[in-house]
Amino acid sequence: MTDEQWYEEAREICLKRLDRRANTRSELATALDSHGVPEQVREAVLDRLTQVGLIDDADFAHRWTASRHGVRGLSRRAVAAELSRKGVDSQIVEDATSQITDADELDAATEIARNKLEAGRGIEEARLTRRVLGALARKGYGPQIAWAAIRAAREELGEEPPEAPTTGLFD
Repeated sequence: MTDEQWYEEAREICLKRLDRRANTRSELATALDSHGVPEQVREAVLDRLTQVGLIDDADFAHRWTASRHGVRGLSRRAVAAELSRKGVDSQIVEDATSQITDADELDAATEIARNKLEAGRGIEEARLTRRVLGALARKGYGPQIAWAAIRAAREELGEEPPEAPTTGLFD
């Protein structure tokens, strides 16, 4: 294939992917590499798509952060890890995830904890607490926020909040 043919092929691959959902520059580069697109053509296509605004890693990171934290309740750390895996530059990741405040994290973790506690009514308290802690850990929350969320959720539900263990669970 000529460079012009490769360029059209690469452009078509990118546009099809972008039609389905926003992609990072790195994700598109990986897709083009998997199709054997030469590096100079790949970079030309990606530069052009960036120039016309179809690729914008900063916008992608901000939208991803809002979605993953707001809808899924993921922690700042978990969102940052996802963006890093998608090839977003670390400075952009830091900027995007800085929109999640400590209070936002605690609110989201408390909502998750409350839902899990309500769904687990009837389960022995220690077992239910372990389940909630596990759910929060899978969402990327550390032990301090997880315990604070469980205490807040139990208070909201009119239950006696548990005391966080001093050792053991996260050591």
